Amino acid sequence: MTDNKMISFPIPEKVKKPWLKSRGDLPATLEYYGGTMYEMVRDAAKKYPHNVAFDFMGKSTSYREMLHQIDACARSLRTIGTREGDRITIAMPNCPQAIYMLYAVNRVGAVANMIHPLSAEKEIEEYLNISHSTTIITLDQFYGKIEAIRKNTEIRNVIIARIKDELSRPIRAGYMVTEGRKMKPIPKDAPIISWKQFIKLGKSSFPDYEVSRTAEDPAVILYSGGTTGKTKGIVLTNLNFNALGNQVIAANPMFHPGDKMLAAMPLFHGFGLGVCIHTMLSQGGRCLLVPRFTAKSYAKMITKYRCNFIAGVPTLYEAMLRLPSMEKADLSCLKGVFSGGDSLSIELKKKCDKFLYDHNARVQIREGYGTTECVTASCLTPPTQSREGSIGIPFPDTYYKIVKPGTDEELPYGEEGEILIAGPSVMQGYMDMPEETAETLRLHDDGLKWVYTGDLGSMDEAGFIYFKGRIKRMIISSGYNVYPAQLENIFDAHEKVHMSCIIGVPDDYKMHKVKAFVMLKEGVPANDKTKAELMDYARKNIAKYAMPYDIEFREELPTTLVGKVAYRKLEEEEEERNRQS
Repeated sequence: MTDNKMISFPIPEKVKKPWLKSRGDLPATLEYYGGTMYEMVRDAAKKYPHNVAFDFMGKSTSYREMLHQIDACARSLRTIGTREGDRITIAMPNCPQAIYMLYAVNRVGAVANMIHPLSAEKEIEEYLNISHSTTIITLDQFYGKIEAIRKNTEIRNVIIARIKDELSRPIRAGYMVTEGRKMKPIPKDAPIISWKQFIKLGKSSFPDYEVSRTAEDPAVILYSGGTTGKTKGIVLTNLNFNALGNQVIAANPMFHPGDKMLAAMPLFHGFGLGVCIHTMLSQGGRCLLVPRFTAKSYAKMITKYRCNFIAGVPTLYEAMLRLPSMEKADLSCLKGVFSGGDSLSIELKKKCDKFLYDHNARVQIREGYGTTECVTASCLTPPTQSREGSIGIPFPDTYYKIVKPGTDEELPYGEEGEILIAGPSVMQGYMDMPEETAETLRLHDDGLKWVYTGDLGSMDEAGFIYFKGRIKRMIISSGYNVYPAQLENIFDAHEKVHMSCIIGVPDDYKMHKVKAFVMLKEGVPANDKTKAELMDYARKNIAKYAMPYDIEFREELPTTLVGKVAYRKLEEEEEERNRQS
């Protein structure tokens, strides 16, 4: 146990602080919770035991009950042999068992390895091996993927949960005759532990199941695909998440315990885990857990539960504006509407703000920016002021610097360069990648460690930040980061492929969709049969959200003067083709 003393970060003398005059009543520096993620949530549960912690498909769970379930889960983790520093993979949608496991893992001193349950088999295998996970929890419907790759990993325990076990009785009946019927049953002799069996194991556990951890200890691993095609496990600490929770609340003084956040952003995403879940649960808020959502169901939840805070990517808001069901919606309940994950165009912001005004909301959409290397958002438009095209000002104790790309040479206000970020939410580093960590995380003579984001931007004299574009080669599709080099490595590994190139194609709904250009090896026919074979191969190796919508065969791919594939040439060709169609 820690003594949970508060942690503060004095403002460094050598850092530019133009945003100090733009903050209004918002603090420039804070004191931060000095314990673990679990301890911060535990303290909130003791303060608000009867508050609803979360709602899931018609069923509400109080803070007291949530804490009881977390503790039961922690005992069971110790019983199956989990020890301090072990990595436990959580491959789950937003559901109660995922919440219990997340904080139980933290309580016993282990590290939660958060991954997308819809990831392809090979991706899951890679995530398990990068993290050296010993245990994984997932849903029954994903068991087949885990079993297929288990022998290639260090996994000792597979825990299987079921959505139906957390449903209210009326909804459970409907679920079993719809979604439940589609599921392939798990073999009776499968080497798994069911969630119910897992919880029972803890009842015979020894009482000493809590491990003393500090704010600086690793707590969570999230993932980022590298621009070179190398997947990176981002190691984040207790302090990273707890500081984010304090910062988000400070930047939103209209928040009160009991306020409702629509938690549709997924747990394996920094925003979903850091803001929608941990910030809310550590501050006495109420999470509306959405395991799978569409724009239509998202809109329905907002009005049904009278949400106070919502967050989404620009494509989601674009889709919501067109929904007939939102025509007569009363949005006066909203206290905060946030957009992130991709650039919010000036025109879409104007449309959203008018929509909110026309539907009785007293707020406008607020844009933010961040990277997974800082958990998630580290910059947000203030509640009472905005500047056209700006992504806001930094959170308390968070500093932005604009430098000449790849250097530590700071640029004047208004000049475009690489965005650097420093502050208490900055990662510990990349898992087992010291060279990549040293390249991204650099100590400057101001005494701060700065994250080199690979994004271009500028800062004005008032401290407002403007996002300009990406140095990194990356596609954002429906808010998900898709790394072309990663996908090209997969296609190039196929026996019939000589070379490939992945680009993003503008799309009205997704903002960008993924397209593959492929040069086949000599003698391989460029026909529908080959395309179908490559698509089947891709589905087994590429997550659903990153799947190419099309493969185009080329006899040659355009190249640059140094022989690299000229992906920008392909992007220009595709844009011209779209203009003509």
